[in-house]
Amino acid sequence: MFRMWCKIWKDNHMLRDTVVERPEEDTRTHKVFHALEECCYRFDLGQPIWLDAVAAEFKRHAKTRFTKDCFVEQIDFDYLEIQIIEED
Repeated sequence: MFRMWCKIWKDNHMLRDTVVERPEEDTRTHKVFHALEECCYRFDLGQPIWLDAVAAEFKRHAKTRFTKDCFVEQIDFDYLEIQIIEED
């Protein structure tokens, strides 16, 4: 089982969160992309752009933040944080 925790933060307060589970067999990269897509669907957000710094942080810690620079449309929160909480 692959599980990713998605959280929306504003002013150091978590506004919303959800856990996305991906039970199918696939590569880790595909699981992350599909889970992020599901997370954005649940939060009614556009897909964020993976900037180099965001991707590097995710590779190091299995956790990263998408700030306003990563979104095409304007957002009303500080950042979207994703974190892998379970991998098979």
